[in-house]
Amino acid sequence: MMKIKTAGMLAVSCFWAVAAVAGSAEHDLAQQPLSGRDLVDALRQGGYVIYFRHAATDWSQDDRVTAEGGWTSCDPQRMRQLSDQGRAAARRIGDAIRRLDIPIGRVLSSQYCRTRQTAQLMDIGPVVPTLAIMNMRVADMVGGPEAVVERAQRELGRPPKPGTNTVLVAHGNLMRAASGAYTGEAGAGIYAPLGGKEFQLVGLLLPEQWQQLADRFANE
Repeated sequence: MMKIKTAGMLAVSCFWAVAAVAGSAEHDLAQQPLSGRDLVDALRQGGYVIYFRHAATDWSQDDRVTAEGGWTSCDPQRMRQLSDQGRAAARRIGDAIRRLDIPIGRVLSSQYCRTRQTAQLMDIGPVVPTLAIMNMRVADMVGGPEAVVERAQRELGRPPKPGTNTVLVAHGNLMRAASGAYTGEAGAGIYAPLGGKEFQLVGLLLPEQWQQLADRFANE
């Protein structure tokens, strides 16, 4: 069951939403969205799951998945890959996270080349590719849509180790299916995990806003 509450536009041109996801019961989990210094301070303390959609890709390329595992290919003739712009954006985001002293624990990516490379270029920790966060377009090859969504919700609801944040790098369609939120490429949702399949979306960040936060708060 999903509840979505819109919080509107806040500082630095962010569009924020608050959403709670529960397994079979409804819960009123509303809280104020995070932005600016409050967001940075919260992430520095740890306890959040940061879900990134992969960075910008070359849309002249198409995914051609004909068998299970074909999505791992980094061949642009077979799968859509990161563009030069996307690679640069991933590096900038990772640099901003390091400048802000945001502690990162686990870094998970889907098995797609473009998600793995986004996570690797961010350079914020060892990357573990996993079927736990996969593109909805290949859901029928990895257990079906319901199973794919449930696995993603469990990762969004899983609390990180104390003093750290978990980073997930996956796909926009999975973010929307699992949480109701959606971003452009390299956008991020900030989630407060509540255990099981329960979590709360407390903010959305555009890719350039990481750099803006670093420029304002890196030395504070």
